Amino acid sequence: MDAIRADHLKKIFGPVTAVNDVSITVREGEIFGFLGPNGAGKTTTIRLLTGVLTPDAGTVTINGIDIHRHPLEAKMQMGVIPESSTVYGDMTAEQNLQLSGKMYGMPRALREERIHELLSKMGLAEKRRIPVRAFSKGMKQRVSIACAIIHRPKVLFLDEPTSGLDVQSRRLVIETIRDMNGQGSTIFLTTHNIEEANTLCHTVCIINKGKIVAQESPERLKKMFDTTQSVEVSFDRPVTQDLFKGGGIIRAEPCGDKWRLYTDNPDLVLKYLVGRAERESIGITSLTTSGPSLEEAFVQITECA
Repeated sequence: MDAIRADHLKKIFGPVTAVNDVSITVREGEIFGFLGPNGAGKTTTIRLLTGVLTPDAGTVTINGIDIHRHPLEAKMQMGVIPESSTVYGDMTAEQNLQLSGKMYGMPRALREERIHELLSKMGLAEKRRIPVRAFSKGMKQRVSIACAIIHRPKVLFLDEPTSGLDVQSRRLVIETIRDMNGQGSTIFLTTHNIEEANTLCHTVCIINKGKIVAQESPERLKKMFDTTQSVEVSFDRPVTQDLFKGGGIIRAEPCGDKWRLYTDNPDLVLKYLVGRAERESIGITSLTTSGPSLEEAFVQITECA
């Protein structure tokens, strides 16, 4: 059975068609990445899928339950983590979790057990009785995540869950996604972090200008643009972009202390770099090649759409 199914969704705001005939199928147990540039329709789509907005056309089912005909039953199947934390600032972390557990109808004993487990897992056990308004953004997001998964939802929606978070909080979010998926939850993840989608997701779907423009596994999407490969190189002293004119190099971009060179012939680039460095007495400190990236595929798909 499909965990999430949307058929021909449409949503119009005045003169703008934010979502235009969008159909999505998410298999039970997969991590589904939903990508798109700003204003592409990602957030509107996730609000339609979770019942926050009513579509002008189309249907949504969660585990076979029509979310608009049976909203309460469908929402009991899901957890939702929005980009901005929705926890109550005047309440403590523990009180926020108690409220969420009650809303999902959890018995008191199970609720207490789960609260203790989640606060410990999120590194908030010692701050359980502190009002959330005193927390950092990362800590608030951890509380928000705990509230969304307290009832072990079968489907978990995350809208840009790691945006603006510190490294520790980001790692906790990623670990939680993997842990929930390992326990059988289906994950629907919207993100701007393409590398995050590449490492986490079984399927990646790209939306642009309100329409789905691609849906495949990350590897298949990359292979669609297998002529675009890259070489990363660093030298023992600064160099200018003039060094990269020729040798099969299509484009050169600085990348931290390295240069990333795009090409359709990595072998030619490697030979060119070694020869040029030797002639100009430049030391090569690192040199790596990689296949097409999901980022490059994303850029090409959204530019062509």
